[in-house]
Amino acid sequence: MFELPKLKYEYDALEPFIDAKTIEIHHTKHHGGYVDKLNRAIEGTELEQKSIEEILSSVSGLERVVRNNAGGHWNHSFFWEILSKYGGAPGEIFAKSVEKDFGSFDEFKNKFTESALSLFGSGWVWLIKQDGILKIVQTSLQDNPLMDDAKEKGIPILGIDVWEHAYYLKHQNKRADYVSDFWNVVNWNKVEEIIKNS
Repeated sequence: MFELPKLKYEYDALEPFIDAKTIEIHHTKHHGGYVDKLNRAIEGTELEQKSIEEILSSVSGLERVVRNNAGGHWNHSFFWEILSKYGGAPGEIFAKSVEKDFGSFDEFKNKFTESALSLFGSGWVWLIKQDGILKIVQTSLQDNPLMDDAKEKGIPILGIDVWEHAYYLKHQNKRADYVSDFWNVVNWNKVEEIIKNS
């Protein structure tokens, strides 16, 4: 059975960019809810023995409740890892890859931000590695690029949750402010590790 991962930082670590109460509710209630519902949905089935990645790789043939909650669990587990109170600057491998595929870091940041602001409703925006090339893609609800029926498949390098529960307490309906603040708490060391191993 799956467990809610512990965060590697305190709930208030990302302030003033993401407030402590939002992180606490997002982690314990929303992510915790996905874990609980996923466990109930797969209890007593062969899926209990599979990793979350294995479930995602065959999710098109599974019930919607499994898809939604398996996606929610993986997406949030990934999201917590790529956030950090220290922020910092992009690493060398990431910077060179972005420059190759987008022209510059600023151009990448602008396009990623535009994608996050233009996604209608609830979902995620990802930077993925697809056939050796970095690409920005959107997914709705709790879908992600690891799913077997994803429109755009690839290895997630960076992702942002643009469901309102990720930002509403502090930013209300101002998604643009949340996305702008997100760039201050990206764990670039983790992003560098991910792209290095991708």
